Amino acid sequence: MPSISGKRAFLELLKQEGVEIMFGNPGTTELPLMDALAVEDGLRYVLGLQEAAVMAMADGYAQASRKLVSVNLHVAPGLGNAMGMLYDAQKAASPILVTAGQHDHGFNVTEPILYADLPPIARPLVKWSAEVHRLSDLPRIIHRAAKTALAPPTGPVFLSLPADILQETADLDLSAPTRVAGGLRGDASAIEAAAALLAGAERPLIMAGDAVAHSRALAELVELAELLGAPVYPEAIANTASFPSSHPLFKGAIARAQTAIRKILGEHDVLLSVGADLFALSLPADVEPMPPELKVIHIDVDPWELGKNHPAQVAILGDPKATLPDLISGVRGRMDRAAKARAEARLEAASRALLAEREALRAKARSEATKTPVQALALLEAVGSILPPDTAVIEEAISSIPGLRLLVRSDDAQSFYGLRGGGIGWGLPAAIGVKLALPDRPVLALIGDGSAMYTCQALWTAAHERIAVVFVILNNASYRILKQRVNALRGHAAQTDRYVAMDIIDPPIDFVGLARSLGIAAERARTVAEAVDLVKKGLAGNAPVLIDVTIDPVFKPA
Repeated sequence: MPSISGKRAFLELLKQEGVEIMFGNPGTTELPLMDALAVEDGLRYVLGLQEAAVMAMADGYAQASRKLVSVNLHVAPGLGNAMGMLYDAQKAASPILVTAGQHDHGFNVTEPILYADLPPIARPLVKWSAEVHRLSDLPRIIHRAAKTALAPPTGPVFLSLPADILQETADLDLSAPTRVAGGLRGDASAIEAAAALLAGAERPLIMAGDAVAHSRALAELVELAELLGAPVYPEAIANTASFPSSHPLFKGAIARAQTAIRKILGEHDVLLSVGADLFALSLPADVEPMPPELKVIHIDVDPWELGKNHPAQVAILGDPKATLPDLISGVRGRMDRAAKARAEARLEAASRALLAEREALRAKARSEATKTPVQALALLEAVGSILPPDTAVIEEAISSIPGLRLLVRSDDAQSFYGLRGGGIGWGLPAAIGVKLALPDRPVLALIGDGSAMYTCQALWTAAHERIAVVFVILNNASYRILKQRVNALRGHAAQTDRYVAMDIIDPPIDFVGLARSLGIAAERARTVAEAVDLVKKGLAGNAPVLIDVTIDPVFKPA
């Protein structure tokens, strides 16, 4: 057991666990770690200028790579700054090892500046939270943290690292990593029960969740959907491509309102949810989204999600990649000739109807292509039509995205990433993390102006690290989603046409000037044609680019 310092041991342990990148924003308590990084060649440190941006970069990287990634923050205020984006990472099940520097143990009793008991602060948003109290425990704790973050259901973990532990030297056995195999195969009897329900269904529907993309099970879900002739929705707040968007059975985003969801579900007799959230919604309503007569089959890697809000006739704990082949076999074996004929008829009818809906949407978008200010639907259709097929799209545009999933192609598990937790400011830095994880793929970020201002510091990191992301700011100079929702209340705001604190116009934000000040080439587009030309140019380059597109701010229904 060679003598080694805590700071060097920490870096060696990260590398043992497969960590390639550490995202961070250092402070005084991280100085021992930064000193160790001065002689470290096997681990890349990516500097962010604010902790929320740092956390979202790591989240994007973790989602795109499905690898463990490291984030280092600065004591209590740094952790506090990162908490909103840590919430998003928790909801996205991102495997992230979050660490924060802490004062020396012997100094903490004085309650020094920046001190707080860190593990309880992080605990609600992570799978495990702890502090290292002895250098001899460091290997065990790091390995435990990494194992926990990567074990299904994956998610972030947190460790507090006191400076004296990092400075101390000892003879230390670094031990070795442990991995929990994730390919859990669902219970055979439950799969048979699910197969019987699906084989007998007259109007089946599938909802595909992020677990499908995480386990790379898109091909299996396509096979099952085609076998059943069942249309497929992504979950209500989807942050991955869980079903190929170009497939004729893909319905596009489901409405995020109880009444609308209930109307859709009321047209079906069996719902198969594969890793989908049933249902996380933004606002309460008197209507339950789930019709009581609907039979539900729910497959998930997380037992907490099974039957959480609505009872399931069959609940299967299992990984989609491992479980769907058994379900497909069971369904196929139970379908007689008549059932197969009905399924083929459903497949043909659903495909024909959905293709017609798509073409109508595209026609509407094209009819608005020359309007100014730019119509968001027209912009999405035009940009989607010119993207290379391997483009990874990151979306946080909120009120400007209806139609996105049908107009912008996303056919594989690494082709689309959206805001999962709802804490805005995620998309712009997450795109940087995605590009670091997928350096050979073009990356396009579609970001609302309000969201961009939460973490605009991330643009500096893109410039500094020369990370070639094309950032498109959909700029309606407002918090339009809030205007839409308060207008729908039909209260004082709608009656007076006064929407307090929802406009960003006095003064307007100069995103082009802001980006250029942070080292990013930037241009403004006032038409769809200008925006498309700039996106093409940006994707063809090898440097980050920001395009500020003036979007129609109208928010009231026509």
